[in-house]
Amino acid sequence: MKKFTTLQSSAVLLVNENIDTDQIIPARFLKATDREGFGMNLFRDWKFHKNGEINEEFALNDPSYSGSILVAGNNFGCGSSREHAAWALSDYGFKVIVSSFFADIFKGNALNNGLLPVQVSEVFLKTLFQKIKDNPKTEIEIHLINQNISIKGTALSENFEIDPYKKTCLVNGYDDIDFLVASINKIEAFETKHQY
Repeated sequence: MKKFTTLQSSAVLLVNENIDTDQIIPARFLKATDREGFGMNLFRDWKFHKNGEINEEFALNDPSYSGSILVAGNNFGCGSSREHAAWALSDYGFKVIVSSFFADIFKGNALNNGLLPVQVSEVFLKTLFQKIKDNPKTEIEIHLINQNISIKGTALSENFEIDPYKKTCLVNGYDDIDFLVASINKIEAFETKHQY
């Protein structure tokens, strides 16, 4: 995984609530086991009408929105446990998802794939919605070390929680195996100290 410490970016606004993993990546696209290529089918059934024409009203098709942050409504990633949802979001180019609540399994899958879920209060989320609606070029700053999200050019900010182990992994660009390899000296010292 790539290291993640800070990010400053504009955002794509998706105000829908209860966005489930089948909406993020429909089941018919889950045949591949490689993580690459899922981004092209992200929100496929919302990006296109049933007749195959582009849905120009959908946020990802709106040229006024851009960036590597997705700001979404409450209860993001509910539904099935498919890890492909995190793959699709990452492959599309998102590095951070902001919502007021995430399904636990989705949150774990996201963190395991280098995608940072930032859970904010409902009040802060509504403020983000309004700021981005007023100016789609609004930039958001994410500081993982300080566990803080802020709206650039304002005094508006909020802290967020993250599992300390997952934070360490993201900051260092580790997956679980990388973390163990980086800790090998501590593991060997522990084993030497506790030999019977």
